[in-house]
Amino acid sequence: MTNSTEKEDAKKALTSQTLLRGLDVIEAVSNQALSISDIAQKTGITYSTAHRIVSVLLQRHYLKPDGAKGYALGRKVLELGFQAFHQTTLTRVAHPFLEQLARDTLDTVHLARIDGDSVIYLDKISSQRSVEISSRIGGRKPLMSTGVGKALILDWCEDEWVALHHRSEALLQEKMTPAQWLALMRAYAQGGYSFDLGEDAQSIRCVAAPVRDGSRKIVAAISVSSMLEYMDTERMQTLIPVVKGVAAKISAELGMNI
Repeated sequence: MTNSTEKEDAKKALTSQTLLRGLDVIEAVSNQALSISDIAQKTGITYSTAHRIVSVLLQRHYLKPDGAKGYALGRKVLELGFQAFHQTTLTRVAHPFLEQLARDTLDTVHLARIDGDSVIYLDKISSQRSVEISSRIGGRKPLMSTGVGKALILDWCEDEWVALHHRSEALLQEKMTPAQWLALMRAYAQGGYSFDLGEDAQSIRCVAAPVRDGSRKIVAAISVSSMLEYMDTERMQTLIPVVKGVAAKISAELGMNI
């Protein structure tokens, strides 16, 4: 048992060391393109180790060849940087609008972004009513069963919608055929909003709308959520222009021309 534990600890230590060396390599080329020899010298690792790490980082697009200079930061680093920028800026910009929306509606208000087939909640303003929505900042929910999730994918093509249905149908409280799902998403895409009609929790209703950046790309979604007793069909229809209007204001702050 002791030998097994020691081997597992050694394996974890090696993995951590490899990760740290990979980060050292990325940081080494952050200011200028470097050859493998330069990377090895700058990070204090051997040439063979530097070559191995660079090969992996190239495959994952964290590095890219830079002509005769060697290697520079790749597109994946740029993508992650933009995502981090959007998350930080987005939450800061959106928060006062979310607070006002929560005051106006008395309901729970969310800000979320997409992550794979899930949404991640970036911000939440709790309801002023005697109800509580079981969500939290940093928490995750399925795209397909949430209002913000559907708002985040309004720009997807129909093939992508169908593929998501195949992957996530089992997560719905009530089953929906691919044809029903497509009809629903077509209507939402045309209207520029989406609902949660109890797909995630049967007692919850939600009105959501997408937030766009200066390139008109959907980067987040906002929603107003409440229990069914406070959110009947008529009220949900009334909230559509309200939620869309707040989403448009946040989008304008992010650079989108309305």
